[in-house]
Amino acid sequence: MLFRVLVVVAIGIALLFVPLPWTDTTRIHNEAVISRPPAAVFDYVSTPGNWPSWHPSSLGVAGATDHSLQPGERVTETFVVAGRSGVVVWTVTKSDPPRTWMIEGEIEGRKAGTVTYTLTPALTPSLTPAEESTRFERDFSYQSPTLLFVLMNRLVLRPRIEAESAEAVRRLKARLEAAR
Repeated sequence: MLFRVLVVVAIGIALLFVPLPWTDTTRIHNEAVISRPPAAVFDYVSTPGNWPSWHPSSLGVAGATDHSLQPGERVTETFVVAGRSGVVVWTVTKSDPPRTWMIEGEIEGRKAGTVTYTLTPALTPSLTPAEESTRFERDFSYQSPTLLFVLMNRLVLRPRIEAESAEAVRRLKARLEAAR
């Protein structure tokens, strides 16, 4: 009897590490209206050298960091996300200034997620007609590779990543509006 219980427990534990037979994607969406023109916001967020100044998870960037990156360009970022540190290589997959910018990440050869920035002109009653503002939307999506990751994501990771992403967009807005 004890042997059977141990076998069932061992199988249960092993299943936690088997690749999922379905796709489990997490999408984290944040947005803010920033009192700056879309082109200024686009240039700032798509220039990796600026990331550590507004995103709490970004510790540093290397490679092409001094300009708005174009499709195919890559940058390496050192990060801490939800308490986990690492290095991700981001590749720009879409750039449509000043509307959309998308990057896909890889960590040690494995897909690590996609970040998409969508920018649209925003109407802000407090601004004069000569001033412009931008609705900035940030979407981060990533997939769960195993059942263990699904469980950890639901219980621990996603809430922390959501909080870090919200803080990043809040900091971005504050930084860009202070630079006016």
